Amino acid sequence: MKGKYNQYIIAAIVLTACSSCQEWLTDATPGTNNRNEYFTSISTAENVVNAAYVPLAWEFGTTYYSEWYFGDIASDDALKGGQSVTDGGDAYDMDNFKMNTNNQLVLEYYRAQWQGISRANLALMEIPVTKIDENSASEVAKRDRFLGEAHFLRAYYYFRLLRVFGGMPLINDVIDSSSKWAQTRVSRDDTFKFILADLQKADSLLWEKSTYNVTDLGRATKGSADAMLLKVNLYRAGFLAQDGNTTEAQNAYKEGKKWGEKIMASSQYDLDSDYFTNFRLSGENDKESVFEIQYVEDPTSDYGEGEGFTRGTFTTILQRSRSNAFGQAGWGFDKPTQNLYNEFETGDPRRDSTILAPTDDQIETPAQEIYLEDRYCNRKYALYTETNEGIYHLTHDSRGPLNNKQIRYADVLLMYAEACCELNDLAAAQNALNTVRKRVKLPIFPYTATIQGVTKTFSFNQDDLRMAIRHERRVELAMEGHRWFDLCRWGIAKETMDHYIKGESSEAQAEYGTFQKGKNELFPIPSKEVELSGIAQNPNY
Repeated sequence: MKGKYNQYIIAAIVLTACSSCQEWLTDATPGTNNRNEYFTSISTAENVVNAAYVPLAWEFGTTYYSEWYFGDIASDDALKGGQSVTDGGDAYDMDNFKMNTNNQLVLEYYRAQWQGISRANLALMEIPVTKIDENSASEVAKRDRFLGEAHFLRAYYYFRLLRVFGGMPLINDVIDSSSKWAQTRVSRDDTFKFILADLQKADSLLWEKSTYNVTDLGRATKGSADAMLLKVNLYRAGFLAQDGNTTEAQNAYKEGKKWGEKIMASSQYDLDSDYFTNFRLSGENDKESVFEIQYVEDPTSDYGEGEGFTRGTFTTILQRSRSNAFGQAGWGFDKPTQNLYNEFETGDPRRDSTILAPTDDQIETPAQEIYLEDRYCNRKYALYTETNEGIYHLTHDSRGPLNNKQIRYADVLLMYAEACCELNDLAAAQNALNTVRKRVKLPIFPYTATIQGVTKTFSFNQDDLRMAIRHERRVELAMEGHRWFDLCRWGIAKETMDHYIKGESSEAQAEYGTFQKGKNELFPIPSKEVELSGIAQNPNY
């Protein structure tokens, strides 16, 4: 499906009518359509679902707002980077706990998710009444699958909002009037339940990955829904535990474990033998891929146009080194920290697959390349070694072709290990953890390793296994946008960030504000959205 779902932009469909005793005044305005006239075949059902995928790929409106700005830069894994501290001021505020409610990056991200929800809602409203051949088993099966994809996408957009902003208004129809703008937020847990209900419906309707045509690879599958049911239950359990609801947290871990077992038993997924295959064009939508955002090179640029005018990703150019030593200079954002570098064990090949460490000779302008004493660059999405000649040459900054891996099977295994560990099923947790470690030929748990300069010998108990799983998540999924959200759901964001900042360079320390527990775990609802909808602001903003 790579690039396919971006081909469709659904136009606004508005039915206008006037009430009058004069017959001519009741005639439809020329050039307008009503929904019944549009949704007349299985192809229109497909088109409206394709349109619902599109906002997942959006990264640029009036500013750049990829999800890794939250997941990487807000955490101890990365510094903002760029040419200087003033380059990308909104990202600087995110990096340093200096957020305010008019942050443009946060506003763009917030609105993109609601665009996705609106499109998914349109699909869910109209596909059930779309005129299809009810005697055609193929058309009925496709209609059901498209409904499953729409349920999955609505859940996915809501989950993205929930992780960043907390509980949200629950909207299941299309907001087509200003009279519907006023919205009331529900609790975080009620938002979790809404997401889980959508995902369960998606699971009942979606197909296994192996049944999709090659041209449809990249669509949500039954495995995508199962992985998200594992993930969302794991998140919910973490927050329930923080709230002191131990019994319900355990139930959520059990539910997550169930869905983890389901996807593992499906035999649809496996680890790539080579870890870095996940970050090559040849590894897109392969056996380790559970769900990824699709990108292709495109002759159209986003510059000056806003979202939706390109099918490529900005991430590649944003994260590349600012020097030309590697073949094509980038913009140097999302710079891995020394703290992340030190988290990798000796001999772990994932470190050099994740982090590029330019030498002095490779840095053309130190003042622009070395950011607050940090010289590292993210390697995973930079396409440095994609061709025999080396770097993949982008034909335009906005045309990076590499998909973004949202859920990998390695992530599934580690989430399953975590659920098992919290349920004290240590043998199952150990086995899943060791499957990930064996791929990169590291000693299996329990092991002895030097992490952050300290030699640690793990024992076979719940506390040590929990610590080992959390360490493994950090190094396996480093610079893929997971770290910040993991810290928050584990309830350890403040202590982790305070400890990390104490070990940072003096230059970096001078830029940081103070992490306020109970505030900085969430980002502010954009002030423009508060004004429009009356939605309640997050605490302490």
